[in-house]
Amino acid sequence: MSQRIALVASHGDEAQSQLALLKERYGDTAPEDADVIVALGGDGFMLRTLHRHLALGKPVYGMKLGTIGFLLNPFHPDDLHERLARAQPTTMHPLSMSAHSESGTTVEALAFNEVSLLRQTKQAAHIRVSLNGVVRIEELMCDGLLVATPAGSTAYNLSAHGPILPIGSKLLAMTPISPFRPRRWRGAVLPATTEIKLEVLDPYKRPVSATADSSEVRDVVEVLIRESVDQTMTLLFDPEHNLEERILREQFTV
Repeated sequence: MSQRIALVASHGDEAQSQLALLKERYGDTAPEDADVIVALGGDGFMLRTLHRHLALGKPVYGMKLGTIGFLLNPFHPDDLHERLARAQPTTMHPLSMSAHSESGTTVEALAFNEVSLLRQTKQAAHIRVSLNGVVRIEELMCDGLLVATPAGSTAYNLSAHGPILPIGSKLLAMTPISPFRPRRWRGAVLPATTEIKLEVLDPYKRPVSATADSSEVRDVVEVLIRESVDQTMTLLFDPEHNLEERILREQFTV
């Protein structure tokens, strides 16, 4: 029996055109009634799809009709039911961010790729880094700092010269962005169970924003990060295009 498919697409012209064609060929089911969600677009749209439909707990199969497509399969309009039947699942464990702002508000958000702290002005950020209640860096002077999941380790984290983490490694990458002090600190690889506290020192003179994927909080004074234990999403990949192999290849790309 064929799976019921919910088709969603980015606003790009090509994605919308292919969405209409696929609906004619395979029908269209509301996401809440579907067995699987098929997303057409790029990595940004895939992340929005994961966030938008997280509560449904439905697996998501992406096809690239965007710029990067690291989290997506190649686009082919044919044999979609057969591809879904043999697709391999990858479980995504997002990060949970709790950001406390200077105004006294607290914002909770999830990140499938990374949580990043970035300076808001020309002044470098000064950040105290604590792991599991122990201060590890009293004062990190930098443009920013990010904490990436294995899936997100090939994105912004890699651009900031952070390590690539294998899928399923139960690790996080903590990577500074343009660090100035401590001079030789270039980041750390942490167990996924680590509770991370980042305190912004002198937030009035050196304001900092915090972003979980695309959810931004301005003027933060403290950010708590941990792996979510009760929220997961399943991505589906063609066997010849699975995420574990793609990340492995990235580690040997020169």
